[in-house]
Amino acid sequence: MIVDNERKQHVFFTGRRGSAVAIISLSILLAFPGPELLSAADGGGSVYPAGVETILPGMMPPPGQTLLLEFNNFYQANGLMDGRGHSLVPGFHLRVAAVAVKVVHNWGVKALGGELVSSVALPIVYEHLTGPFGSLQKTGLSNPDISVLDIAYAKGAWHWWYGIDAFTPGPAYNRNDILNVGEHHFATAPEGAVTWLPQRGQTEVSSKFQYILNFTNPATQYRSGREFVWEFAVMHTFARKLSLGVNGYGYQQTTDDRQFGVSVAGGNRGRVFAAGPEIKYHLGEVALILKYQKEMLVENRTAGHSMWLQVGIPLWKHEK
Repeated sequence: MIVDNERKQHVFFTGRRGSAVAIISLSILLAFPGPELLSAADGGGSVYPAGVETILPGMMPPPGQTLLLEFNNFYQANGLMDGRGHSLVPGFHLRVAAVAVKVVHNWGVKALGGELVSSVALPIVYEHLTGPFGSLQKTGLSNPDISVLDIAYAKGAWHWWYGIDAFTPGPAYNRNDILNVGEHHFATAPEGAVTWLPQRGQTEVSSKFQYILNFTNPATQYRSGREFVWEFAVMHTFARKLSLGVNGYGYQQTTDDRQFGVSVAGGNRGRVFAAGPEIKYHLGEVALILKYQKEMLVENRTAGHSMWLQVGIPLWKHEK
């Protein structure tokens, strides 16, 4: 459908703050283990699945209304890169499948000229890893993502918000395991997003930004560096129900990883840029999104690609 009124615009929304799959926690020293660093499993991991929020990230549900989101992700990587973009582990193969459910609610309460919004997301992740160490697999709850109060605004074709997210530790964790689902520490993230919908909503230009502040893993005394994440999308509606465009993300770790209060060798600062096509289709009030992301320019992280299927269901009745 062509968006020509504010109420109908919200049915397009499917990308607001979902946690589908956190990149696994792996030591980049798997190929060259040392006894003092075998527990440094936080290296290269993140509490947030960069690339999940590329569909109208600046929009929120209408006042007093709730949005139900469901995310499905398949990620595969055949390389774990060092700080020069070279593969570290021979025979490295990672496969990850994830599903997450998220609820977003606009309380209809005015604050600072905007409206208060809360959300919570719970991701379930399956991981399969093979390498010179053999074959490993795990399934479990990854890092829950909680936002108590965001402040959302809308003016004409512009929609934006800002707030702070909180990430709690993944409940299933063993410091001696190579493979773990989720990170074993708390994190917070100041963040914001903006969506511009010109041409009566037929075109979308969106960006979301966040800066993740990680706390120390109490089991290993390892503290991942701070992370800057930018997610983006440019879409255009070519038919009443079909939109096409591009999406992606940029990720840059801005401070060194530290263990026992000391920077790890080389700092282990991750970097990646990803991009790919995105398709959005409507079945009545339900929005379906299929998108692909290819990772490039990777340092100190796994290098691979993702396929996403996302569903947005507004839990309110739209006026005709």
